[in-house]
Amino acid sequence: MGHLDHAAFGLLTPALSYAMACIGAALGLRCTVRALATSGRARRNWLITAASAIGTGIWTMHFVAMLGFRVSGTDIRYDVPLTILSLVVAMVVVCAGVFAVGYGKDRNRALLIGGLTTGLGVASMHYLGMAAVRLHGDVTYDPVLVGLSILIAVVAATAALWAGLNIKSPLAVTLASLVMGAAVSSMHYSGMFAVSVHVDPSGATLPGATAMQFIFPLAVGLGSYLFITSAFVALSPSADERQASATAQRPVESAAR
Repeated sequence: MGHLDHAAFGLLTPALSYAMACIGAALGLRCTVRALATSGRARRNWLITAASAIGTGIWTMHFVAMLGFRVSGTDIRYDVPLTILSLVVAMVVVCAGVFAVGYGKDRNRALLIGGLTTGLGVASMHYLGMAAVRLHGDVTYDPVLVGLSILIAVVAATAALWAGLNIKSPLAVTLASLVMGAAVSSMHYSGMFAVSVHVDPSGATLPGATAMQFIFPLAVGLGSYLFITSAFVALSPSADERQASATAQRPVESAAR
């Protein structure tokens, strides 16, 4: 059995991955709030932005945490196509869940369907990401901890979508995003604690890319996307602000006539 270290850089990777999860959740919730206050093309665009933010935040959280993953006795590489597929799955499935809530007529039914879909998508992203790991040895999983991680993912996703439907104020969204970040991180680490590795030492070259060659640059790029999009959302006027501005302009226009 190889010794697994989930935080080879100390608290740096867990703390940074938690921050990425929180930022993605906060941005996704704010975009969902904006979407529900609009209709037509604007609602669709806000929901797409919400899904991309949540999906990006979850994926970045996972792979930033994986930067601290080490197994004694073997190097670790990552299959590039599978890693990219895990990102696509995160985006597509979260988008399906967000749209189910954003356009569902029966909110409770849409919440259940969206939460289940999104949660299973998050879990699929995690285990696809783990399937992309290449090392000298065999990887096995504790089925109980795997089931727990999937349950956490579904509950966390449902809670996030519920928050998007019911939480409006920026302070409440911030608090909800901190809770969601903790839930997503818990899902990740419960899934990682399910992992056991039987190392088979070998001098053969492993296929794939190292974390620093591929995952680190991609995580930095996606993290930058989250920060830039957060600034855009923060600076764009909300529906209430647009309404207030339009109301304030009407007396001016009437006086000009």
